[in-house]
Order: sequence, then C-alpha cells, then structure tokens
Amino acid sequence: MTLAPAPANPHGLEAREGEGVVLASHLAAPEPGWTARADAVVVGSGIAGLTAALELRTRVPRVLLVTKGVLASGSTLWAQGGIAAALDPGDSPSAHLTDTLVAGAGVCDPRAVEVLVTEGPARVRELVAGGAVFDRAADGEIALTREGGHHADRIAHAGGDATGAEISRALVAQLDAVRSDPGIEVIEHALVLDLLTGPAGPDGEPGAVCGVTLHVIGEGTRDGVGAALAPAVVLATGGIGQVFRSSTNPVQATGDGIAAALRAGARLGDLEFVQFHPTVLWLGSGVRGQLTLVSEAVRGEGAYLLDTDGVRFMPAVHPMAELAPRDVVAHAIVTQLARTGSEHVLLDARHLGGDFLRRRFPTIHERLLEHGIDLTTDLVPVAPAQHYHSGGIVTDLVGRASLRGLYAAGEVACTGVHGANRLASNSLLEGLVFAHRAARDIAERVGAGELVPEDPEQRPGRAALVAGASRSRIQRLASSGPGVLRSGDGLRAAAEGLAGVRTDAHVVSHGSSGVVADPQTAEWETTNVHQVATVLTATALEREESRGGHARTDFPVPDDAWRLRIEARLDADGRLVTERVPLAGDVPPA
Repeated sequence: MTLAPAPANPHGLEAREGEGVVLASHLAAPEPGWTARADAVVVGSGIAGLTAALELRTRVPRVLLVTKGVLASGSTLWAQGGIAAALDPGDSPSAHLTDTLVAGAGVCDPRAVEVLVTEGPARVRELVAGGAVFDRAADGEIALTREGGHHADRIAHAGGDATGAEISRALVAQLDAVRSDPGIEVIEHALVLDLLTGPAGPDGEPGAVCGVTLHVIGEGTRDGVGAALAPAVVLATGGIGQVFRSSTNPVQATGDGIAAALRAGARLGDLEFVQFHPTVLWLGSGVRGQLTLVSEAVRGEGAYLLDTDGVRFMPAVHPMAELAPRDVVAHAIVTQLARTGSEHVLLDARHLGGDFLRRRFPTIHERLLEHGIDLTTDLVPVAPAQHYHSGGIVTDLVGRASLRGLYAAGEVACTGVHGANRLASNSLLEGLVFAHRAARDIAERVGAGELVPEDPEQRPGRAALVAGASRSRIQRLASSGPGVLRSGDGLRAAAEGLAGVRTDAHVVSHGSSGVVADPQTAEWETTNVHQVATVLTATALEREESRGGHARTDFPVPDDAWRLRIEARLDADGRLVTERVPLAGDVPPA
C-alpha cells in the first residue's frame, strides 16, 4: 500500500513552550506490504485492550485485536495487589472518590474519578460473572483488603497476590471462546509502528486517525510490515517502564502507544507524573530489566519498613505510616537512603507469620525464594523503581483522544483519574471502566455513520530511527533527570543528553559507507523510548513545584499556581508545544 502524498502545510504553529525540541512525525519503516480492514482496531491485550475488544465484538461487524506478544502477555498479568472498588456495604463510591482525590494531590479530574468509582463495582461484578475467580472471605463474599492511601478495605484480590494473572486468564478465556467468530481477528507478535491519519485540516491541524501500521513477526500471511485500516483505533499499549533503568514493567513497555500518538499530533497530558513503587526487590545497583515487585498489599497486611540501622522511619513521616500514598513512601525511602548512606531499606513481614504469608502472598514468596530470600524469616531489601505512569494520551470521559477516530484506555491514557499520583489498585479498575466506555462510544459512532473509513495520507516531517544500542544511554539520562527526585540542573542535563542522541540511524552519513542501524524491532522500540523520555523531561522541567510523583529538590513544595495540566503535542513542523490547561471547573492561574 502506498500512501498518498501530504498537501503542503505553510501554517506551522509556533511553540509556546518546549522551544527547540523537534521530533519526527513517523518511524523509518518499509512501506506496508499487506492491508487488513476492520471497524475498529484495538492495540494491546491487557485488561483495557481485552475489555475493549470483547465489548466491541458484540457491537460492530469486525474488530482487529493487535498485541505485541501473545494474548496473555500484557502488563495486567503482573499486577499483584488487586483491583479497587467499593464492594463492601460499609464502603461507598464517595469514600473511594475522596481517597483517590487525596492521592492525586489536587490535579485529578473529579468527573473522571466519579465515573471510575460509581461504575467500578458493576464492572468488577461483570468480571466475576465472566469467570474471574477472586479470593473469598469465610462468609463467601469477595475478600477485601487495604492498601496505601485507602481508608477502607476495598481491594479485591485473586490467588492471594496474582490478581492481574487471574483477570488476564479470565478475559483471554472469553476471547478464546469466540476465536472462530469471523467478526474478530487477533494478530499476535505485532509491534504497532505508527498511526495512519487522513488529510490535515486547512490550518494544518492533524487529520483523523484511520488505522495503524504494524510489524508482525512470523504470522503466516500477516508477516512483515502491514497496514490495518479502521475508522476507530483504541490504543491500550500500557506503560513506559523501559524508559528507565529500573522498572517493574515487562520488557514490552517501551511507550509505543504514547510515542505513536505524539507523532500523529495527539495531545499528551500529565507526562511528568511518574509513579515509583516504594518496595521493589533490590538486587544490586547493576541489575537491569523487569524487577521483582513486592506488592503494597504486604504493607497493607502490616509489614514495616526499616532502614539499614533497623529503625522504622515511616511513622514519623506520615500519619498512615507505611500505608501513606506511594509517592510519600518512595520519597521518604530516598531521603532515608541519603541519611544512612545505603542503597536500600528493609521490608519486615516476619511478625505476620509464615503460614499467613505463604497463603496470602504465594507468588511473592516464591519469587523471593528464587533469589534466596524467605519472606517469612528474612528482611527483604527493597528500593523504589519506576512502576506506573499517571500521564498519557489525553482523553475525555468516553476515551476519545484529541484526534478524531483515536481512543486510548488503560495506562497509556490520561483520563484525569490519577492526577499526580495513582491510588493503589485503581489502575486495573480504570482500564476496565474506560475501555468499556470507549467501546460503547465507538459502536454508537460507527453505527451512526460518524466514524467512517478514510484513506491515509503521508504526514509531513522526517522519519526517525534510534539505534537499539543507544537504549542504555537513554535510560541512564531518564533515570538521572526525571527520576525519583528531580532538579532543574539534572533535567536540563538530561534534556541536553537526549538532544544529542542520533535519531537518523537509518541514513548514510557523509563519508560513511553504510548506516548505523536498519529499521527493526529494537530500533523502533528505542526510538519510542527516546521520544517519550524527551517529552517527559521537558514537562518535568517546566513544572516548577513538587506534587505527587513529580518531586523537584529545587522546588520542594506544591504551588497552587501549578494546579493545572501540562499538555504536550507536536505541531505541524514537529516542534514540541506545551500548554498549561486549567483543571475541570478551575479558573486559569494569573
């Protein structure tokens, strides 16, 4: 398939902020060699992607589900703690709303939070009806526990500490049951490269999204680079963990959805709010890749944090001690590390009893044993590591992004639910609730003829390719710049380093006999990592305060003037534009 040339665009918008940052509008990749068509394309197979695909299958004639690995390989699989919902008669959606707003540190969208907490219980009960098996209390009701930031027991869990795996199993089983349905096709081992867009508007505004390009590895007739065309695309691609040196995210979490949306001209929001989980197994400063998470639920059951001198330090930091919001605990740990000159603190669960720990946390217990640590008898060395991204593609209350035809759900989206800091176990619920809403909205608009197929056009701007060998350098810059604790000097140094990364690895340089790298998976993923790190650093540098997951040592306190969202996009010339957007119902600061 050959894309039609883009019309000339003399109306490039001037950047308000982020001046000097210019990024490519598409990845360097071969022309698509095959084409598929559907009414909706869903990208991702975590809770959001699977929910959207299953819901759409019953409402539109043809759905295409694309996943980077196999169906059961999304980030949902790794969620230990549980899913939060006001299921207990003594709890309420309003109490859940209050806890979420407090954790979000003043920059949540209350409308989105209200949707989450009011629709959440029904969506969880639908999961149960669909085959998800949650742990039960003695009276037969779903067993509920508590995690950081919650003032009620409202965390439903499965298999003790394998909630995500059980939810993924149940949703994949539902999808497997309809695999023979001609109305749904699943393409596994497919990396989405770019969003396809239609003609730009008269003022150069981005065209409607009308599909994706993707690269498939070894899938028979669906092999190599192809194009999947549809009037609606749902991005449910998960997080950005591999932007950092240390993360609990799977290796697939390279920010593909955020980067593709950015290149297409979509608005991103709250990118600077990155959640670093306080208790990730510490195995040495040189360890890389996906790290072992020790769930917040362990602290929820009563485990303590001690420094390497054996001192319990959290009661002096926050009234909720070890159950304070995650940003508070992570920052307290980093501060304590500096005081003691240590590289980790210690998690002490020994007083909870061996039988209880083995029964309640079988997965964590087994994973720790693989590293020679017994949760029932040993102190567990832990330190913060990147865990969750509260920002993403800006959406409304039904998942619509700023580009016509584009939707986002799950961690890749910025719904406004999380604000500056996600409340524990709200992530699975957000993916479930908003994917359901997005699917229904798509079906209504497709049925009404509001979303119709369009022919894609080549977007203006250059192509980019970053060599896979550059990834460790990018991760080092991201970890030292927009890491757990940030500063203006550190962020400026990171921005300068990221600007120095070569982004034309596919181009033969002057005096060179070849290229640095060819377009392939490692290079495409590394290009996405670089673009996400670049925009994240820019927004973190712009926000001159500390709030939630964004902690500046040079601006250590929150500032009401920053009770707003920083939105970022690329203009028609590829220049990074950031805008300060008031929160719902707020008046812009003077």
